Amino acid sequence: MTVKNPLDTIYYIKFPENFELNASDFQIDPTIEIPVQQKDKDAPGQFNPEEITAEQVFAGILTILAYDKKNKNLDYYRSIIKRARPDIKKELCEAAILKTKNEDFELAEEIFLALLGLDPDDAAVILNMALFLDQRGSSYRQSGLIEDADAYDNDAFEYYRQAMEAEPPLADAFFNAGFFFMKQYKYHEAKDAFETYLALTCEEKDEDMGENGIYKKERAQEIVDKITNNNMDDNRFKAAYDLISSGEEEKGLEQIRIFLEHNPKVWNAWFMLGWGLRRIEKYEEAKMAFSEALKNGGNENSDTYNELSLCYVKENDFINAKKCLDNALAIEPDSTKIISNLGYLALAQNDIAAARNYFTTVLEFDPDDRIASAELLKLESL
Repeated sequence: MTVKNPLDTIYYIKFPENFELNASDFQIDPTIEIPVQQKDKDAPGQFNPEEITAEQVFAGILTILAYDKKNKNLDYYRSIIKRARPDIKKELCEAAILKTKNEDFELAEEIFLALLGLDPDDAAVILNMALFLDQRGSSYRQSGLIEDADAYDNDAFEYYRQAMEAEPPLADAFFNAGFFFMKQYKYHEAKDAFETYLALTCEEKDEDMGENGIYKKERAQEIVDKITNNNMDDNRFKAAYDLISSGEEEKGLEQIRIFLEHNPKVWNAWFMLGWGLRRIEKYEEAKMAFSEALKNGGNENSDTYNELSLCYVKENDFINAKKCLDNALAIEPDSTKIISNLGYLALAQNDIAAARNYFTTVLEFDPDDRIASAELLKLESL
């Protein structure tokens, strides 16, 4: 499929000297060409300058800010839109966040890119971009699109890094980055991020921070204490995750077993042990590890039950596999990964109708889920 270049829909024209935008007193420089967005109804190659609206000019400028970072007139274009639309940043930010919540990722990314083009040094915008990429990566990972998820996680990390390097420091950048590191089992980095957040907010009074601010401080301290008390920032823990993820399961399992000798109550470590064993098809041992994870606090995490279900499926124990997936779904009802695995379990039992229903449900949550779409396509031939 050919990806359309957004810049292909932009025309450059020079406006007359007395041209104004939205009755603003800001006049266009007649010597500089202004980007104008083509109307949807315009046929390719057809453009009527006499029908130009202010909205086309704004849309054209935002497209250039988003996708043409080397344009020599960027500063001038920024001045136009900021003068003519003083609330533009707030409007765009609200729209981008709404699109992200609705998982309309393509449009959300376009808006965030425009925001970055409009004010590339705004730490809050940089942080919002990081949060968007973080959520998009998580959504793709949940759908089983691991390579896409990894790519967005890498981009998210770069924007978190920029947000954490901002001056003056932005406390929320460290708070949100902490959770990002937690998802990647980078507990040392997570601890550093949460401790920095606490340091930056330590002198703020509770009444100034509000209920949400108080919650965030308590949550950050809770996570720091948990990481410290369970030695989760031990280098072996992170090394085990990296080794297992890269296909060196035996080496990773060696590291996590050493960790567990000294920290037998850390459910995350038992989970990692089970995950590594499941990957090398030692299902009985993996089930024992996941059971230990459940006993030590992993019963509140859907992934523990999901992973355990995969072991039962491999052993054709479909009853226990279904119980595990039902438990996982009770914890995370909107997880397309879990619903997809229920579909695969139905396929393993040759229940085509149930499998079709599960994969259809996945698409109701996420119409762009490629795995569910592919499975439904296969089922059409049965």
